[in-house]
Amino acid sequence: MADAGTIGVDRVCLDPRDPAFVQDVYAAYRRAHRDGPAFFWDDYGHWCLAGYDAVDRLLRDRRFGRQILHVAMRQELGWPDRPAHLADFDAVERHSLLELEPPGHTRLRRLITKAFVARQVERLRPAINALCHRLIDGFAADGEVELLSAYATPIPLETICTLLGVDRAAGPQLLDWSHAIVKMYVLDPPMSEQVAANEAARDFAAFLRGQIAAKRDAPAEDLLSALIAAEDGGTTLSEDELISTVVLLLNAGHEATVHQIGNAMASILGSGLAPASLFDDAEATAATAEECLRHDAPLHMFTRYALEDIDLSVEGQIIALKKGDRIGLLLGAANRDPRRFEAPEAFRPGRAGQANVTFGAGIHFCIGAPLARIELQEALSVLFERLPDIRFARPPRYGDTYHFHGLESAPMRW
Repeated sequence: MADAGTIGVDRVCLDPRDPAFVQDVYAAYRRAHRDGPAFFWDDYGHWCLAGYDAVDRLLRDRRFGRQILHVAMRQELGWPDRPAHLADFDAVERHSLLELEPPGHTRLRRLITKAFVARQVERLRPAINALCHRLIDGFAADGEVELLSAYATPIPLETICTLLGVDRAAGPQLLDWSHAIVKMYVLDPPMSEQVAANEAARDFAAFLRGQIAAKRDAPAEDLLSALIAAEDGGTTLSEDELISTVVLLLNAGHEATVHQIGNAMASILGSGLAPASLFDDAEATAATAEECLRHDAPLHMFTRYALEDIDLSVEGQIIALKKGDRIGLLLGAANRDPRRFEAPEAFRPGRAGQANVTFGAGIHFCIGAPLARIELQEALSVLFERLPDIRFARPPRYGDTYHFHGLESAPMRW
């Protein structure tokens, strides 16, 4: 454990489940920006960085990694053995692109990229646009809707099922498994949720083994068939790697997009701007979506391990890290850094110097970013085109899911 008394760095005790924090994480981030770019978050037990430049730099810093066990043993780090009740969850995580480091990450990403490139994803835009219209057709006459369940959820879920070549009828079951698995990524999940996540990982993997076998027998024009066939230097994805990849694509792509659509509605409708002006054309729509990604991101903490002993310098502050120490890169805070953005609290599509770290950076930059951008652009532009008077039926509230940051519900009316 690093020394929390390092000169110039504050300790912070801030319960991520405190209702005041959940409903206004940005108040805490404003204090962080005021008091210094780095602090030791007692509740998590590791250093966190909130400044844009530091977060962007450390996302790319190869002295840090998403995992540490490729360069150190658990005993060396003083870590206990992983509990047996998480064996199936760990099996799915073991080959996740998000968790691997080179050379394993390099090989896996190169194989996946062959089947998941931006120009291929762009071809999905007309289908996503049609899906948005079809979903709105189902509730437009009602005058009200819970937007997350009726609109934000099915858009990425149906899209990823179609992309992978998985029957859309399996969507609700995939969603249940996804919800159970991602509960493992919050602080100290209770035993009941750990057991449920492990069971979901086991059942999800079994389902995918059947899908993979069927695609091997009868390949189709879909992403799963392409992943099975992907080859680089004579290597292909193993079945376990295929399973981890598909689970990641569904969990990360679905959860983040659902939250981002809800957060974007809160940003747009809370801005005082006329929504119609934000979607005049493709350029305006893209700019609006980028500002939504910056203004209220769906993922707020991305953790990394020090792969060696490091004296980390952050704007004159020195943080002494030991090999195996974890740091938290606060993406949501970096996107509101006043040293990087003029009036960072304001929602300003088309602002000069538009940038964000919502999709990360470096080798772990989100491989699904092109698809996520298309889904957000189409979801918002079609919604405000069809329902220009849409508004929240009651003030939006955020769910207790830090670091997955999103609304607990989105009741709308028009």
